[in-house]
Amino acid sequence: MSHDHAHAHVHAGDLRERRLLIAFALTVCTLGAEAVGGWLSGSLALLADAGHMLVDAAALLFAWLGAHYARRPADARRSFGYSRLEVLVGYSNALIQFALVAWIVVEALWRLAEPQPILSGTMFFVALAGLMVNAFVLFVLSDHDHDDLNTASARLHVLGDLFGSLGAVAAALLIRWLGWLWSDPVVSVLVSLLILASAWRLLRRSAHILLEGAPEGIDADRVSDALKREAAGVSDVHHVHVWQLAGGYHVATLHANPAEGATHDQVIRSIHAVLLERFRIRHATVQIETQSCPNGDCSDTAH
Repeated sequence: MSHDHAHAHVHAGDLRERRLLIAFALTVCTLGAEAVGGWLSGSLALLADAGHMLVDAAALLFAWLGAHYARRPADARRSFGYSRLEVLVGYSNALIQFALVAWIVVEALWRLAEPQPILSGTMFFVALAGLMVNAFVLFVLSDHDHDDLNTASARLHVLGDLFGSLGAVAAALLIRWLGWLWSDPVVSVLVSLLILASAWRLLRRSAHILLEGAPEGIDADRVSDALKREAAGVSDVHHVHVWQLAGGYHVATLHANPAEGATHDQVIRSIHAVLLERFRIRHATVQIETQSCPNGDCSDTAH
């Protein structure tokens, strides 16, 4: 039974990796087509949507890297593996996107002042192709485990791509039927706001992880209170630190005083069980202390 379960888990992991890789490849092809189409047609909206898809292609690549490298064993030089690679690249990518948004907004303002000719037919068919590909990618990623936050996050990025392509299609039709050249820079600004929102979330999250901030919904005080209440054989907990190596990879260290009659092994097992069940912390280092705070300061869990 355990062998069958392990085999099913590996198979599910392989399937998830393949779906993310397919989604990434399709997104890269589409953003390339939109970039070329935007340059040929003169459409800033297509170029902006290509920029948005660049953000999301990076997000899909990070999701694939997370799924792929999470299964690699740690080695002597990298005891936590390559988990932080996703965060470092994500932080750098977010900074680049801010520069991209600034360029799109400046270009859009210039085009509003001096409208440029646009090949609406080329713009329409390229945007429509992008819309169809994004819809297919969304379908590929739709069947995922509810606990798979990695794929769920990537799916939200693709949903943003879908709306960006839809906006470009609408702008192409407005230019074709009504001659509203201003709709192209307006849509490009709206798409750039999608880029800005995605880039800001990515920057804020990756910076928080790099600063070893506590995972969302978890803090040292909550962990300390839960362990004092629920962990069997624990009389006191202090010096609690909680952080994350990468998205979803929670880590903790703490000092614990065993209750009278409790063995050290029982206390450690109990603490690990509570951390896993309540906070999804799978890696924790517990220091057992038989005296009450050897360094004389237990008032602050953050020390």
